[in-house]
Amino acid sequence: MNRRRRIYEGKAKVLYEGPEPGTLIQHFKDDATAFNNEKHALLEGKGVLNNRISEIIFTRLNEIGVPTHFLRRLNMREQLIREVEIIPLEVVVRNVAAGSLSKRLGLEEGMQLPRSIIEFYYKKDELGDPMVSEEHITAFGWAAPQEIDEMMQLALRINDFLVGLFLGIGIRLVDFKVEFGRVWENDQMRIILADEISPDSCRLWDSKTSDKMDKDRFRQDMGGLIEAYQEVARRLGVLNENRPAATGSGPVLVSSNSSDGKSE
Repeated sequence: MNRRRRIYEGKAKVLYEGPEPGTLIQHFKDDATAFNNEKHALLEGKGVLNNRISEIIFTRLNEIGVPTHFLRRLNMREQLIREVEIIPLEVVVRNVAAGSLSKRLGLEEGMQLPRSIIEFYYKKDELGDPMVSEEHITAFGWAAPQEIDEMMQLALRINDFLVGLFLGIGIRLVDFKVEFGRVWENDQMRIILADEISPDSCRLWDSKTSDKMDKDRFRQDMGGLIEAYQEVARRLGVLNENRPAATGSGPVLVSSNSSDGKSE
């Protein structure tokens, strides 16, 4: 890997300076973390799978007019993205009772919610990413009321798209987390989708069996995380099920014109 300036390193990704002004390179690591990094492991191939799954989702969101930071995939682990000013909030959309919502409200896991619910969490690992209200957000200047409205509208639009996308491949979208950022175009500020959408940031259950196909497999010591992510990728058309004759190995990632064929 050529020496380049590291801008930021998170639990699952690294951001490097991009080749052009206003761009960054987003590198997906194999690290699996849970409970604000109290639990940590390296799972070979996870970064490649998340890169490819997030790529196909962001590409399709771009195609339907949802503004995102994604420009193109560079190789099997990296994407070229627009540089944005990240809003320090995690926006969670819930369709089905699970996780902390079930614990907080005593709801049976798997119960379909009366309608999709949006929650905001302050991005601060040392505080455990606490849940916050719109009052907190505006009082502390994390986002303006108009920006909150725009994030909520985009989150619901993304939810509508994802519910349909996953339903079509036999997966129930339970909930997901997204992040947004600000970009300036001709002195006009826009809110756009940033970060990633992958099994790391979604709860995905098989529609027929309710088997978990997401990071809960790691959180709950269920095992089989890579196999679950591979199955999501296979259903999305990212994995080629035809085994290479020379190696006899399992499914391989489908290449595209945007890839330079690198595995790292």
